[in-house]
Amino acid sequence: MDRYSRFVAWLKVLLPLAALALLSTLFLLSRNTDPVAAIPFADDDLLDRVRDEQITGPFFSGTTTDGDRVSVAAGTMRTGLGAASTVEDLSAQIDMLSGTRIILFSDAGQFDMANARSNLTGNVVVTTSTGFKMTTDTLTADFDAMRVEAPQSVTALSPFGTLNAGQMRMEKRGADENSHLIFTEGVKLVYDPSNREE
Repeated sequence: MDRYSRFVAWLKVLLPLAALALLSTLFLLSRNTDPVAAIPFADDDLLDRVRDEQITGPFFSGTTTDGDRVSVAAGTMRTGLGAASTVEDLSAQIDMLSGTRIILFSDAGQFDMANARSNLTGNVVVTTSTGFKMTTDTLTADFDAMRVEAPQSVTALSPFGTLNAGQMRMEKRGADENSHLIFTEGVKLVYDPSNREE
């Protein structure tokens, strides 16, 4: 066997042994890491998650005793000590037996699933299939009784113009009836006949 062949034979043995030696030093000299410390959560976020149960993207749907369909969704929901849960990015859709659809949006609020009630706060928008779009800061909704109430000022765009009022409530007087919008406390209507359909 010539010198070159012997050199290649030795390399076939020495190179794998050198690779094993390098790998073993990597494992032996590596630093131990705390797996809990490596999780990228802020202390405040961890405390919030431990203190309150949180659900991301909850969705609820059901039917009232009158046959109206209600569906509620949110970005997040946190359950507290009371019956009501704190929600963010709340949206609700009510399909009434009479054919009217009501859609609610708000930045935040409280949702009481056991009593089918909700208190909405922050940039509340109510849209109806009859052509109304109302905005307010606070809204309470009783889904069983199909009653929605805004105790603060409301601005509404309607098929016949712009309407401002100190308070608003939407209620159903019969099982087969549409909801009635009732504006009170200093109602001001700017009539725009161009908004009416011919």
